[in-house]
Amino acid sequence: MNTQAIAETRPKAPGFLYQFLRLFTKIQPGEATKAFLLTLNSFLIMFGYYQIKAIRSGLLLAAHPAEISSYLAIPQAVILIFVVKAFAKIASKVPRHLLITYVTIFCISNLLLFNVLNWAGVSVAVMGIVFYIWIGMYNLLIPAQFWGFANDIYNEEAGKRLFPLIAFGATLGGVLGPQVARRLVPHVGSYGMMLVTSIFLVLCILMTWIIHKRDLREERRYSLSPGETAGRQGKVQEKPLDKSGGFRLVFKSRYLLLIALVMGLYNFINSLGEAMYSIIQQRAALGALQTTASGGIALQNYISQAFAGYQGLTNLLAMLFQLFLVSRIFRWVGIGGALLFLPIVSMGGYGFATFGASLVLVKWIKSIENGTDYSLMKTARSALFLITRREEKYKAQAAIETFFVRGGDALQAVVVWIGTTFLAFSIEGFAMINVVCIFVWIFLTVLIIREYKRKKAASEVVATE
Repeated sequence: MNTQAIAETRPKAPGFLYQFLRLFTKIQPGEATKAFLLTLNSFLIMFGYYQIKAIRSGLLLAAHPAEISSYLAIPQAVILIFVVKAFAKIASKVPRHLLITYVTIFCISNLLLFNVLNWAGVSVAVMGIVFYIWIGMYNLLIPAQFWGFANDIYNEEAGKRLFPLIAFGATLGGVLGPQVARRLVPHVGSYGMMLVTSIFLVLCILMTWIIHKRDLREERRYSLSPGETAGRQGKVQEKPLDKSGGFRLVFKSRYLLLIALVMGLYNFINSLGEAMYSIIQQRAALGALQTTASGGIALQNYISQAFAGYQGLTNLLAMLFQLFLVSRIFRWVGIGGALLFLPIVSMGGYGFATFGASLVLVKWIKSIENGTDYSLMKTARSALFLITRREEKYKAQAAIETFFVRGGDALQAVVVWIGTTFLAFSIEGFAMINVVCIFVWIFLTVLIIREYKRKKAASEVVATE
């Protein structure tokens, strides 16, 4: 054998990208490029989202009392019933890359429409409410369809290894997004930020097509049997899903229904905490500007910048958790243990707030809670769908991550209304409600862990037959 032949038989040395990604998680040769593209895609989604997340509070709280943010969860939940049904119908007619493309283009058109309405002279009081309702659905649907896409690409073993890396892209986008937004808001204004996000959504569509095509090429390369042609090989990934509705899939499965209940309950707890922070922050803004005026540009920008700073702290913590904790927690205690981590953190935070809540304390409680949610909890709950069918990855996950999440918000709106209107609850009183709910959250999580193990064991038995 000559020297050239010997060189050709040696295994290729891992490239720089592979070596770099190994710093974050265990990654196998051949996985680096696609994992990096998905990580970049998740970064673009969250970076673009944070360009408009801060301005939603500025538009709303500049013209309305802070409590209204809780009440708007009710119309969001109602509208999401129709959104989930429409999403399921589209998913039954087109393949996954076109599904994501159509939904994203629709969101871009909405952002352009908001600019048109502003140019037409629609008042900030109206725009604040409409935009808050819209973004409350957008920020659930876009990530849900992305994680359905990621679940469709990876099996359980690869997903558990690579999801912490892919989620790091979203976390990094959450860290950098608010910092950029904080500097852009004074220059381009609220509606200019919507156009900035539209640009990033276009890039997300491009990334989806690149990842989809690459995944198909890899599937053809690894799945073709000797003598089989690519043209004869059926591509499941290019086929639309069956006609099952998202809600029907959830209610037919004990496993999915438990996930839905936990997501609704957690979002009740989380959004009640957000209402606590919004109330305190609005009071602080009015005091700092020494005004009771509503709708002013100064008040809009002050609150938007304050929320950008809060969101920046949240996502800095999320990035640190993602880098140093998530993959290790997955290895040490698995998905089940990871799911129990956040309720324990939340229990400590809200338990402490029951003894006295200030702006700084609530800001840190919410930042740590949301940082854990955006990193560990988001990765863990996305991994729960790795053992489900394709229809459940897209349709059921979309239903859970949208309607059931906003259902928790709607229930929280009722509690805030009763607490502020009839019972004169303090911030500490709302914190006590969260403490009680967290005990229920832990109980339901234990049931999910049992169901996950049962479902996984059943799938392994089928695989060996």
